[in-house]
Amino acid sequence: MRPDGAGKARSKVPLLHLLDVKGAPYAFIAPFFVIFAAFSFYPLIYTAWISLHQVELSTFDVMTWRGLDNYTALIADERFWNALRNTITIGVISTVPQLLMALGLAHLLNYRMRASTFFRVAAITPYATSVGAAALVFTMLFQRDFGMINWGLGLVGVDPIDWENSTGASQTAISSIVIWRWTGYNALLYLAAMQAVPLERYEAAAIDGANRWQQFRTVTVPGIRATIVFTIVLSTIGATQLFGEPLIFGQGPNGVTGGINNQYQTLGLLLYEEGWKNYQMGRAATVAWAMFLLLVLVFVLQRVISRLRNRTH
Repeated sequence: MRPDGAGKARSKVPLLHLLDVKGAPYAFIAPFFVIFAAFSFYPLIYTAWISLHQVELSTFDVMTWRGLDNYTALIADERFWNALRNTITIGVISTVPQLLMALGLAHLLNYRMRASTFFRVAAITPYATSVGAAALVFTMLFQRDFGMINWGLGLVGVDPIDWENSTGASQTAISSIVIWRWTGYNALLYLAAMQAVPLERYEAAAIDGANRWQQFRTVTVPGIRATIVFTIVLSTIGATQLFGEPLIFGQGPNGVTGGINNQYQTLGLLLYEEGWKNYQMGRAATVAWAMFLLLVLVFVLQRVISRLRNRTH
């Protein structure tokens, strides 16, 4: 006869073991989901709720229900479409050269060279620089009267360019800040992916008579395709949220409005103007959700195009 106490103790062992085996993984990942729910999911839902109301910054606790009126007003607002065009334009002229330059830089760093560690650290240095410091330095470089860029252009006979008040020039200047800050970061991502490509592929391509350029096109690029897609996604998110560079480039009140004629106002600046200059938090929340839905639309289109390409192949 077994004592009742011993039988109960043994019956608890499988339960504790089951909780340890089944429950431990959830306990390990629980802190992430708690932090995500508190600082990401809840603000997202609360912003959506605010976007359905008229809310002023000075009286944030007073809300007037508007339904979808903020969204219809945003669609009818020319400032929104102007900011959307500027965001897309700056995003394209900063992302495309940035990723191409990063790909070429990573390809060079992938070869054995002296002081390779120094060059890799130098490539990541702009990313470690604060956006405020970088934007301030580039703003000084692009000054119309005393900037070094116009001084250099004057040496070759080019008249001074009004970088801030011209649409194309201002967007190009802002894009150059983004390119300078993020090219090295993306290059190191590409470099890590390139070093994971098996050497046997390069050896087989060399035996077939492929030169370095052909090896780059047929071996390197296909081998790091997933990383290229990842950097495109990151760059798209960054371009949609572009805020610090154009704000500091404006050097004052014009930074919030994106210039005198809103020539470089992005969606991020429009959100800031509505919420913290016009004190209309409901409209600001609407702009924020428009940015979120825009990103969702871009990613859905990317997935559709990717599936269609896979089916054709």
